[in-house]
Amino acid sequence: MDRSARIREIAEKIAASEGLELVDLEYRREAAGKVVRLFIDKPDGVTLADCQEISGQVGAQLEVEDLVPESYTLQVSSPGLDRRLTREADFIRFTGRKAWVTTHQPIQGRRRFLGHIEGFAEGKIVLRTEENGAMEIRLEDVAMARLEIEL
Repeated sequence: MDRSARIREIAEKIAASEGLELVDLEYRREAAGKVVRLFIDKPDGVTLADCQEISGQVGAQLEVEDLVPESYTLQVSSPGLDRRLTREADFIRFTGRKAWVTTHQPIQGRRRFLGHIEGFAEGKIVLRTEENGAMEIRLEDVAMARLEIEL
């Protein structure tokens, strides 16, 4: 198992034990050094106390297992209003919401689409855009997807 997969496994288990969901994880080198960034959520929203609790528990477990041997920064936060959508469950949960979807390869001459998520079935997102109407995009073709902030 690679390092990020093990970090994800630890963070998911700890988050679940606290009634939270690990939405996303980033493990990468940045200008200031290694960063482990966790995004957590729960139905009624994430509090600062939730972030502190998960940070303490995950940080302690990472130290025990010495998963990140070099110096690193652990950051825990909510996914935000413009959260990334990466899994089937995300597209199902946010059906009806507006989202930006960027694909690896052009579809009908474009790679970036803004539309309402109409559902997810058989590995495909159904997105309704003003320009294209309802269109299907395979999840594996998605480079990035984010909710649009709607006021």
